[in-house]
Amino acid sequence: MFISVIGGSQCSHEEAVWAEEVGRGLAMNGATVICGGLGGVMEAACRGAKSSGGRTIGILPGDLRESANSCVDIPIVTGIGYARNSIVAKSGEAVIAIGGSYGTLSEIAYALQCGIPVIGLDTWSFSRNGKERDDIIIAQGPKDAVEKALSAARASAAKRGAARA
Repeated sequence: MFISVIGGSQCSHEEAVWAEEVGRGLAMNGATVICGGLGGVMEAACRGAKSSGGRTIGILPGDLRESANSCVDIPIVTGIGYARNSIVAKSGEAVIAIGGSYGTLSEIAYALQCGIPVIGLDTWSFSRNGKERDDIIIAQGPKDAVEKALSAARASAAKRGAARA
């Protein structure tokens, strides 16, 4: 299973702690963490995954593998800057968004556009015509985010399997 973890390259201490716990929880459940490969939430999620023996993939905006944080196992260079956000979002079977700025918002939009479930931990929310929307599945903490992401990814995989049959 592949779960994308998204969030700012600069984050609060609390967001870093959450991201590390999310990465650890995903690894303990056998999921591979996909992220943008840089610092902040991305690095913390990778650090958590690595501390539990997990595998990490970083989809990098530039041309240098060396720009990946030290906890990325598989650095993928793209040379396409922020356009790589679509790859990060679409590579996960679910997405966990932790905090974040406009780059995170774009990844959320890409995932939702493709029908990939997004679990939010203190991240963006949406409204349209003054009405709050529930596109993002709200998590109450890191453990809840991991459980919801794994559950959503499994349900999505089951739907795809049923559609093929």
